[in-house]
Amino acid sequence: MKAVLYRQTGGPEVLEYVDVPDPEPGAGDVIVRVEACALNRLDAVQRNGWFQMPGFEFPHIAGMDVAGTVVAVGDAVTSVAVGQRVVVDPSLAGVADDSRLAGMGDLYGELGIIGATVAGGYAELCLAPASHVYPVPDDMPIEHAATFPTCYLTAAHALFDVGGLQAGETILIHAAGAGVSVAAIHLAKHAGATVLATAGSDEKCERALALGADYVLNNRTGDVAGWARGVTQGAGVRMVFDHVGTALFGPSLFAIGVKGRLVNCGNSSGDSAEIPSLGYLFHSGISIIGSDPYRPEEFGPVWQTFCDERFPVAIDSEFALADAGAAQGKMLANDVFGKIILKPS
Repeated sequence: MKAVLYRQTGGPEVLEYVDVPDPEPGAGDVIVRVEACALNRLDAVQRNGWFQMPGFEFPHIAGMDVAGTVVAVGDAVTSVAVGQRVVVDPSLAGVADDSRLAGMGDLYGELGIIGATVAGGYAELCLAPASHVYPVPDDMPIEHAATFPTCYLTAAHALFDVGGLQAGETILIHAAGAGVSVAAIHLAKHAGATVLATAGSDEKCERALALGADYVLNNRTGDVAGWARGVTQGAGVRMVFDHVGTALFGPSLFAIGVKGRLVNCGNSSGDSAEIPSLGYLFHSGISIIGSDPYRPEEFGPVWQTFCDERFPVAIDSEFALADAGAAQGKMLANDVFGKIILKPS
């Protein structure tokens, strides 16, 4: 099969479009013909060497968000059939022993992740445990399914399992054009929250409104904390959904009201952040919470919500597999709203 891989860290020039052996399923595995694979920032971050997941090894085939058609199944597989359209849960927590991808389920250690630590969707074929694939409805475009796994599970886990978001609460979501923020806007609105969203351009703010955000602000020209206080009549938001980190950490804290919380699930603008006022933090009873990895049992219910609700899907652009370097370049330039899709087939 054809795949894009890299054998060392570096720029887009280290990506190689080459022939590699087809994956072989274990008794509990399936082989998926990849029809769409969504990019994630980690794809380029690991390639550049800025950060790599525990258990990462060279050579590496990236691609965590995989959707396509099952073309082979292992001897013990009865739950999935050849020809079935599926989306893949990339986390390898909860994988049975009869899978070739078993034994990598430590949520707080070397957690295996398809496309992050083992071969992923930058290829024509992808190995996955049969327990970790879910049927795609016949009337859903396969590209829509590929936008789901990493973004929606990261967002759902942070919003609800970690952050405890409730109907009627106000939430501030940054970087509205990012895939995980698109997912957070959809899920928070579906849960009955009032959504304040910020983005780095007026155009992205307008698109966030179209996705369902109630209020928007250009965070490069506006006063984030002052705006959030104004929208909430001085009370401040109940929760900040943060995957930006450094750039907006201080304004985020000052946007939070008494006994509110900031839930962090990423560090796209840097890995360090300054708390501008410990006095404000402790006097207001604000919580800063890290969002840990989601559990296997969370994937199915969130996928069902996605299928039932048919949220507006934000696909920025599509690239052929051989053009993965150009696709990653567009992503790193932040010239994106929603997800970039690779089309290997």
